[in-house]
This record gives sequence, structure tokens and C-alpha cells, in this order.
Amino acid sequence: MSAAPTTETKPAPPPVETIKIKVDGREIDVPKSMPDWQGKPQATTMLQACALAGVEVPHYCYHPKLAVVGNCRMCLVEFGTPMLGPDRKPVLNPDGTPKIARSVLPYEPGTPRGAIACATPISPGMEIYPGSPATRQMREAVLESLLINHPLDCPICDQAGECKLQEYSVDYGNSSSRFAEEKVHKPKHVDLGPRIVLDDERCILCSRCIRFSRDIAGDDALGFALRGSHSTLTRYPGKMFDNNYTLNTVDICPVGALTSRDFRFQMRVWFLKESKSVCTSCATGCNIVIGSREDKVYRYEPRQNDAVNSCWMCDYGRLNYKWINREDRLARLQGSMLGGARPNSTWPGAMAALSEVLRQTRPGTAAIIASARQTNEELYLLKKLAAALGAQTDSVPRTAEGDKLLLHSDRNPNATGARLIGFSGQPMGSNLPKIAAGIAADAIKTLIVFGEDVTKAGLGENLLSKLDTLIVSDILPNKTTAMAHYLLPGCAHAEKRGSFVNAKGRVQRFMQNIQPKGDGRPEWEFLHELTRHVTASNGFSTIEGLFNEMAAAVPAFQGLTWAALGDLGVTVPI
Repeated sequence: MSAAPTTETKPAPPPVETIKIKVDGREIDVPKSMPDWQGKPQATTMLQACALAGVEVPHYCYHPKLAVVGNCRMCLVEFGTPMLGPDRKPVLNPDGTPKIARSVLPYEPGTPRGAIACATPISPGMEIYPGSPATRQMREAVLESLLINHPLDCPICDQAGECKLQEYSVDYGNSSSRFAEEKVHKPKHVDLGPRIVLDDERCILCSRCIRFSRDIAGDDALGFALRGSHSTLTRYPGKMFDNNYTLNTVDICPVGALTSRDFRFQMRVWFLKESKSVCTSCATGCNIVIGSREDKVYRYEPRQNDAVNSCWMCDYGRLNYKWINREDRLARLQGSMLGGARPNSTWPGAMAALSEVLRQTRPGTAAIIASARQTNEELYLLKKLAAALGAQTDSVPRTAEGDKLLLHSDRNPNATGARLIGFSGQPMGSNLPKIAAGIAADAIKTLIVFGEDVTKAGLGENLLSKLDTLIVSDILPNKTTAMAHYLLPGCAHAEKRGSFVNAKGRVQRFMQNIQPKGDGRPEWEFLHELTRHVTASNGFSTIEGLFNEMAAAVPAFQGLTWAALGDLGVTVPI
């Protein structure tokens, strides 16, 4: 007799210990501790407590993913704590409430003595006044000090529109300056490294770039030289600032001191159309924001996802977008088997012709090779098509040296998805020699290729010339596309919606940012039509419905829905 199954119940997490404080007179309960930049618990600070209360405290040097230094002083706030009597017990007001001692110097009424909110922990009964006149006075004084030697060049500054100094100047600055002396002039257009340009006159010495390079990237290459008003940011003598994460310092620079050589003066940020996406340069799957204008991609920026890439991304992935804008993109349908270079200039005609060809293909005489840069939805449809044709399938492995931070050695963004769907060989690429041997033996007469130049994967031009039918979908021209009997222009990930699975099993979706070029069309759309025509089965004509159908059919995705993925994705067992 078998034993009854046991259900293991996990203990309930301990209750979160909270502290009662007031923010601008509003009483709230905040956690006693919160994670610091390394994810370790630390005493909750005034700045964090105000954020939980929905009140922004302006700051420059503070960043939630960097060590706290408290050197810009912009986050100074007035506060109050319960007064204690000689017996160390709280002094009470007539109504029984604790009497609060506010941080105002008694010998000079009205002059505030604030605390730096980024580094000062809260205590029971504390009152924080981020909106008080005293707090505003402190902010104005700090801002005036920061602007003393700052150049007045906002109209030509590349950071305009994303500059915290500009924003806080409007919110807390004075309309006129009391400074009549000559400003201190610092170096301009300094080449810190191959991808970074420094304008030292704009630097406010927040040290974010220094802390990121030292603590996150592990490259202690930046520091301050000289003293006082002449302090400048510089790289160490003889050491270039050229690690694979330098462009993150542009993201976290709160002013226009550090700029990207690639994006510098290319486009005003308020003209950019932005959408949430995923980097396709490796299997890490960093969350990104794509910025474009008039269907031209101008930049990638990291998007925070603590389960994947925190706030960062590597320079290699960030700059790997220019191929999307290439002039030689494959943008026209072609079908040389039908008697000309472009006899079928419409998708309905191409789909009808291809469907007829595939319906006449004898079972077992076809193979499909699709890149692990295709989406889950596309690989799922290709797998269904392969089942109808009795075709072998595989993807091409793509590896290079990775690092210890974000760059993965697997350069395919969806290798895990290809494996979970059952499309790629085990290991990936193991079926490619079998497909090549099948073509050489005239056993495979039809080959479908998506997103790969198979001449670089052991299927040379001599083998491809033996095929009766070569159907290729790709984005850029190569030797395989040149030999295609049917050429279907596909889309970059920025031109469609879909999902990937990263190396750790995170299923993440991405959104369309720009329109496809020419006849280009999202591969899942025409694959849906092709599969439906060949298999005589119905399917879903929306990405949401297609994903949900796939999730029901693929065991690893059971229970998932497109909507449930959200902006940050869901991790599945791998």
C-alpha cells in the first residue's frame, strides 16, 4: 500500500517591523529596515520614508543602486524628534502627544539645521518636513552653490530634457543670480574613453560615476583631482575608461557632464518615441527602452528589472542597434522559382504559392533551421509546421566570451526558449550535421531558414544548390538569402511584439517601437497564415492569443498568459 502524499507547507514570513512617523504632518507606518544598494537590510532612511509617503525629496548623489555618500546635500530636510526630559522619558504636550523638537537653531530663529535625508535613519515618533519653508530655504542655498560656476548653456546642452539640475532649478532655484565674479572654467570635451565625452564645467561632483565604476563595474578608473571650486573629474593617469559598462555612467549622471559619443547631439530626447523592450545581444535579456524617431532607432537605455539586469546594461548590447537602420535591409518579397525576381509582390500571393509548395512536400523531405533570435511564438509556429511536414529542426549556437556582470557567453537571446519549445537539438546545433547529410544524400529537398546564414553553419552553397526549394526569411542580406527561391523579409525585434526566455528562465515580452521596412512583416504573422494553410487548422491572429495557445501547449509555460508577463516577466523552471 502506497503512502499518502504529503503536502509541505512553507512557514509564513515574519511580519515586517514598522515604525510610526509623520511626513509633512501625515502619519504613516514605514518598515524599520529596507534593502540597501547591495540588497542587504539597513535602517530605513528619511529619503526612503518620504518616497513611501509619495513625497519626492530632490537629490543628486543618491542612487538606490549605489553606495550612499551624502555629498551633494540637495536632500537636506527639516525634521523633528520627540523631546526627552531629564528622566529620558518623552515630554508631553497638554493633549498627551509627544512634544517635538524641530531642527531649528535656537540662537538664530528661522535658520534651519537639516539632515541629509539619503543617509539619516528614521526613528520612532520622528517628524519629517520635506515641504516646510526651512527645507525649501536649504534647497535653494544648496542649488545656488551648485550653480555658482555652472555654465549657462542649457539650450545647447545634450542633457536638456533629462537634466535634474535643470528641473530642480525650475522647482527650487532663484530667477536671478547674486554671483558677480568670473566663473571658474574647467576642461570641456574631454575624452575619458572611446565612448564617453566629459564636460567638466557641468559636473556637480556627485560621484555617481566613480561609485558605479568602482563598485558595480569593478573598474576603479575615475576620481576627483584638485580641490574646492577647481575639483575636476578625471580618469587615472595612463588608464583609459573603456570597460564594457562605461555608458551606464551617462544614464546615472544627473546633469550634462557625461555624454555618450554615440548619441551626443543626435536627437533631442523630447522628440523620441520610447517603448519597453529586451536586449537581443545575449542570453541575459536585459530590459531596455528603445528610443526612436520617424522609424529610426537612436538609442537603447537600460530599464530597471531587479530580477534580470538591475538598472544596468553592457556597452556591447547598448550599441548593437545600428543594423536595424541599415540601408541594405531586405525589404522586398522575392520568389525566383515563380519565373522572375518579384512575381509575387503581395503577401497573399506569396502565402498562397508557399502553402501550395509545402502541401506537396513529401513527409520527411524537409528541414527547418531557425535562429534562437526568433521569438517564442515564431519558434512555436515553426515547430507546428515541422510536425506537419515531418521535418527535422534545429538552431545555430552562437557563443563568445562573457563577463561576470551581465554579458552572457551565449549570444542567442532565446536559446532557452528554443529548447523549452523543443525546436533546437540537444545540444543546440547537434541536428545541423544530420540536416547537411540529408541534403547531400538527396533525402532533404526542402529547407526553410529563418534568421540565419546557414553557409556559416556547415551548409555550404554547394549543398544549398542541391535543394528543390529554399525558403528564407531574414532581415539583412547574406549568402543564404542570395540563394533563396522564396525570400520573405522579416522584422527586427523593435518592429514587432513577442517574447524571449533568458538564460535563467525569465519569460519576457517586448513591444513594437518602429514600423517594418518595405514589405517586412512580423514573422509570427505570416507563419500563422502559412501554418494554418498547410495544417488546415485554426489559430490565433493576435500575439496575445498566440502566446496563450503556446503556453497551454508547452509544458514549461503552463499557466502563463501574455497579460501575466507584465513589463518585468515571469520565471519558469528550466
